[in-house]
Amino acid sequence: MSPPKLQIIIGSTRPGRRGPAIAAWFHALALKHPGFDTELVDLAEVGLPLLDEPHPPQRGRYEHEHSRRWSETVSAADAYVFVVPEYNHSFNAATKNALDYLAREWRGKPVAFVGYGGVAAGARAVQALVPVVTALGMVPLSGAVHIPFVRLSFTEDGRFEPAPGLDDSATGLLDDLLRIAMGRPATPVR
Repeated sequence: MSPPKLQIIIGSTRPGRRGPAIAAWFHALALKHPGFDTELVDLAEVGLPLLDEPHPPQRGRYEHEHSRRWSETVSAADAYVFVVPEYNHSFNAATKNALDYLAREWRGKPVAFVGYGGVAAGARAVQALVPVVTALGMVPLSGAVHIPFVRLSFTEDGRFEPAPGLDDSATGLLDDLLRIAMGRPATPVR
């Protein structure tokens, strides 16, 4: 049996974003993690316009090539991790747009989050995402990785340096995501 496919989705698309460096760190940890076939997906490269399909996504009748490509990409995964910034006490528009494009492709699949921001560490973005992914039929993990004061985690040359303990937090998230993707219960919250 092949390992479940994990897509790590970079939510931010704006110039100067921190998401790619954070996602690269998480992706490197996921590649070392036993059990996943891992792929990095950058919404900036996917390039979805603001939702422009005339039919509801539940029908799966996509008229635009970018929608069909996005459907194929998302359908190929068994689990997801969204790397999302916190903007104005919530998550960003590109992430919401990407989620809204599809319906059946997300259904029944586990999802986890790496949130980043200022003092709230992306927690409000993650909290706002949970009802959205739940409405899509996804299975959100109860825990997330949170990165506070994200600017302080970057070197002058733009490299992300995780704070002590962040690697362990991310590895625990991957462990739980794998358990759920394999149909086993996640570690109980302590």
